[in-house]
Amino acid sequence: MTAEVVLSTYLDASADEVWEHATKPRVLHYVASPMIAFEAINPPAFPERWETGDYLCAMKLAGVLPIGQQVIGISYPPAEGGKRFLRDDGHSASIKRWDHWVTIEPEGEGTRYEDRLTLDAGWRTPVVAAFARSFYSHRQARWRELVASGFRYGDGS
Repeated sequence: MTAEVVLSTYLDASADEVWEHATKPRVLHYVASPMIAFEAINPPAFPERWETGDYLCAMKLAGVLPIGQQVIGISYPPAEGGKRFLRDDGHSASIKRWDHWVTIEPEGEGTRYEDRLTLDAGWRTPVVAAFARSFYSHRQARWRELVASGFRYGDGS
């Protein structure tokens, strides 16, 4: 059983600037917080910038409750016109498919940012899809906060 979750938002920053941040694991930590924390397992640390490849990580709900391990499978599909893509073709023991595409494209003076997820978690799919919709809504709200702050991550940078 598969489900698709699609959410988009407008970000008041250039597509180049949004892309620059989207390719860094630190933005994942920022936009997922405090809902989910990701800890690198293999390799033992996330790179400064996502490189094509698989990253095994542990996830914690609210930063404290372990909810399992997930493979983040990073790739950069070819751009189409002004659209750029970051893909996480991930999976875990309970989620057979977590195919997440981030699309970044210029829109007016800013950027259209989209999360598109196709997932298969077997009989759990409807519950996981509902959680994913909530999670991506949270992420996009955190993206808007990050942009509004001038990309200050709250850690002095």
